[in-house]
Amino acid sequence: MEKDELTYKIIGCAMDVHNTLGNGFQEVIYQRCLSIEFDKASLDYGREVEQTIFYKGYDVGTRRADFVVEDKVIVEIKAVINLEDVHLAQAKNYVVAYDFARGLLINFGANSLQYKLIFNPKYNSSIQ
Repeated sequence: MEKDELTYKIIGCAMDVHNTLGNGFQEVIYQRCLSIEFDKASLDYGREVEQTIFYKGYDVGTRRADFVVEDKVIVEIKAVINLEDVHLAQAKNYVVAYDFARGLLINFGANSLQYKLIFNPKYNSSIQ
């Protein structure tokens, strides 16, 4: 699937942060910087948004998403040397559990910015 305008903007903001700071900082620093870039891009977002996890219709707890952008995209950020399968699995689980159509996993810890687009299989390819 191709990047839509919103995910393209989010990735652009992340690239600005990574190009300015590089790698080597803690995740919270990148989170704060990404908030600044989201503000500059006039994106509506929530940071550390608590989401309810449901299992077969039962509320089984909550988790905090790093960002929810425009009430459409879950953004999970990392600051690790390299993304691993466990990071992708976590991001996929968040997208499905929070019932969002798509998400982004962004890693600031590598020499070059890494990102993965994540799509909820519940939704078809006509994501808006």
